[in-house]
Amino acid sequence: MSRIRPHVRGSRRLAAAGVAATAATLLASALSPAAVAADRPSRAGAIENAASALLAHAASLGLTSAEGTSVRDVIVDKDGTQHVRYDRTYRQLPVLGGDFVVHLAPDGAYRGANRATRKQISLASITPSISAPKAADIAANALRAVNLGETLKKLTASPQLVVDALHGAPKLAWRTNVTAKDTLGNPVARTVITDAVSGRQIDAWDDIETATGDGKSLYSGTVPLETTLSGSTYQLKDPTRGNTYTGDAANKTDLCFLTSICVSRAPSTVFTDADNHWGTGATADRASAAVDAQYGTNVTWDFYKNSFGRNGIAGDGKGSYNRVHYGNAYNNAFWDDSCFCMTYGDGDGTTFGPLVSLDVAGHEMTHGVTSKTAALTYSGESGGLNEATSDILGTLVEWYANNPSDPGDYLIGEKIVRSGFGREALRYMDKPSRDGASADYWSSSVGNLDVHYSSGVANHFAYLLAEGSGPKTVNGVSYNSPTYNGSPVTGIGRAKLGAIWYRALTVYMTSSTNYAGARTATLNAAKDLYGAGSTEYDAVAAAWSAVNVN
Repeated sequence: MSRIRPHVRGSRRLAAAGVAATAATLLASALSPAAVAADRPSRAGAIENAASALLAHAASLGLTSAEGTSVRDVIVDKDGTQHVRYDRTYRQLPVLGGDFVVHLAPDGAYRGANRATRKQISLASITPSISAPKAADIAANALRAVNLGETLKKLTASPQLVVDALHGAPKLAWRTNVTAKDTLGNPVARTVITDAVSGRQIDAWDDIETATGDGKSLYSGTVPLETTLSGSTYQLKDPTRGNTYTGDAANKTDLCFLTSICVSRAPSTVFTDADNHWGTGATADRASAAVDAQYGTNVTWDFYKNSFGRNGIAGDGKGSYNRVHYGNAYNNAFWDDSCFCMTYGDGDGTTFGPLVSLDVAGHEMTHGVTSKTAALTYSGESGGLNEATSDILGTLVEWYANNPSDPGDYLIGEKIVRSGFGREALRYMDKPSRDGASADYWSSSVGNLDVHYSSGVANHFAYLLAEGSGPKTVNGVSYNSPTYNGSPVTGIGRAKLGAIWYRALTVYMTSSTNYAGARTATLNAAKDLYGAGSTEYDAVAAAWSAVNVN
């Protein structure tokens, strides 16, 4: 993100009387001692040529006796062409949008200029009506607003009186840099421009820069990452997605009582990098698993936003965070409402590798969505539906990503399993019983199963609704989905499956919804979206009957 940040070092005011006086002032402004000392002769020559150009073209550049200039940067091309960039002051106040670049031929002849503003600067007064403390309060409230009311610590605000020439007619304004730390201890900062007469906020922007980097993941190849530049170091923290970040749990675990109330959460230090290229794609580099986790949260965020208009897990624009390298050879990953975070173990290397694959990330984040919507109780049939919701929508996250290193499929966790696991995936949506324990169809005893196995009924429904029954190959993977009643089911596609399930989850399901209730909820959702008696409505009914939910 680029911003105009005037520096007023060695600035001088243009003289009002006479060409000689004006030339002397311009030269003094351009050739300040600090600038000359730091410049090579070619740079100094360019600055001298530019100063002469300012003298000759002051009127066309909008420069008056009330204004001063200071050199910000100099570029001399290989052929000798010169480009000298200036900042400007007005009556010794920095001018936002007052910067310009003078372009000179190799022989120093003036070729033209690029100006941030072409408006004439003339203010009746430079005395503000709004005090500096009031401007600081306005900026502090602006920072709180973009952090959605989160309690901020160590908040400081530094107002500076400026002339704003960026937004319409030049006006007196306060530029306030406000910084703080959020509840996780991460820096947040914002620059706020306030009209110094009316107190109206003119503009504001994040003051911690966003950068686009890339990472070599364990499972998804090289992926783009939005990161945060803090000083000279990049943080694996995405300000474009609610400041979601990934930290290193350092192979520690939480200290909990038997009640599962944690009194000391495993620490999570945000990953940092010097060049914004993260990981090596190998487990030996601790950042590689972090790349997968961060990428997974990014894709899941985008899936929910672009598919359903949901802005973050809770729908409030706030990001979650990831803890990778949790515990010692820990064969699990989990979502925790209390920290609003995902936690990933490294696996034991025999049955599982690091549990940071794309569908696992989508699965875990979807538990957060469920907790903020239907809050399906994690036991009995509602618990199976809770797990199935994560499998269904986590699978759709994988399809949404369209990542050639991890193509979409109806296998759960296929990237993390190792040969010692004994099969190719954790779960199979086309025929859940392929894992040896999950239920293909509903029965009165389904609610007695572990929720990871009772989820099979809804997973099977979802596959049938999207793809239909019988043998087929989808995206290079072979499936053969049976039906309880022997009747064939024709699929309506993944997008409609997702739309129906998401609406049922967020509008109709409750904490106690069972499989019969899920049938009713999805039929209501299909009716809302496509109409009663529509092809989609009938397909929902047929798919539930195919798994013995009537």
